[in-house]
Amino acid sequence: MAEIGFEQQVAAYRRELLLHCYRLLGSLTDAEDVLQETLLAAWRGLDGFEGRSSLRSWLYRIATNRCLNALRDGGRRVPPEPKPPFEPPPPSRRGDVPWLQPYPDTLLVPDAAPGPEARFAAREAVELAFVAALQRLPPRQAAVLVLRDVLGYPLGEVAPMLDVTPAAAKGLLQRARASLARQADPGGGRHAEAPAPGSARERELVRRFADAFTAGDIDTLVALLTDDAWLAMPPAPHEYHGVAAIASFLRASAARSAGRPVLLVPTRANGQPAFTCRLAGEPAGVIVLTLAGDRVRGITRFLVLDDGFLTRFAAGC
Repeated sequence: MAEIGFEQQVAAYRRELLLHCYRLLGSLTDAEDVLQETLLAAWRGLDGFEGRSSLRSWLYRIATNRCLNALRDGGRRVPPEPKPPFEPPPPSRRGDVPWLQPYPDTLLVPDAAPGPEARFAAREAVELAFVAALQRLPPRQAAVLVLRDVLGYPLGEVAPMLDVTPAAAKGLLQRARASLARQADPGGGRHAEAPAPGSARERELVRRFADAFTAGDIDTLVALLTDDAWLAMPPAPHEYHGVAAIASFLRASAARSAGRPVLLVPTRANGQPAFTCRLAGEPAGVIVLTLAGDRVRGITRFLVLDDGFLTRFAAGC
């Protein structure tokens, strides 16, 4: 395969491979690094590619193993815990995925021709809750689940990708599915389905949230929440669960930023409505909303102070 031909063929898979690495690593920054390693390894290993599998499967095998190597060799690259600029109320609990980052919808592409054995719809398989749940699985379990249940590869193809037996791959998959099911909704509650992306219902709810947030109208903001709503702020581990706990945090935060203009610019991340946030003109993060019916069930406020990172979401409306 000539260099020009290789680059052209790989270009068709670059974005879906980046998404694959992101699912396994939970960090866009880390996923970009591993994608570059994957493409370099593929180029160097061209002589060993004998066409016994498709180019796409071969690239997924390299990408998956590069992700597993990164996790095994360096562990999670956990960012330092930020110090809040005010005294926050005690959190409901401490989050366990501080490295989680949002993923701009502008980088999303449909997973190419997922196999008939895929169990997750494309929207489900990129949502923050799903990506965070994958981070809590042992890495090889997460890899098998993504390859099998998201991308739809048969176990007979997944096993050689990871250099394990089909029986071992089946065991990893069963344990991953069981763990994911336990994480899905520990309280066992049922929630209204989120409005369709881009629908009038979604736009109206998102507008009401933005108006209340920028005005510092905590009462209206809290009225938009479901009873079991939650607020998370990666990389800070503080999480607030329930309306009262969220209201307490938002009031403390609003008191600190009083008089400083807040600008929210609509965008999309992880298939969900989102905003880039600036406080007094300075980058203050990315807010991703999890919706349920006509209410907000989750607010994930990523504390991003890097202007370059925010620009990735600029065209995501």
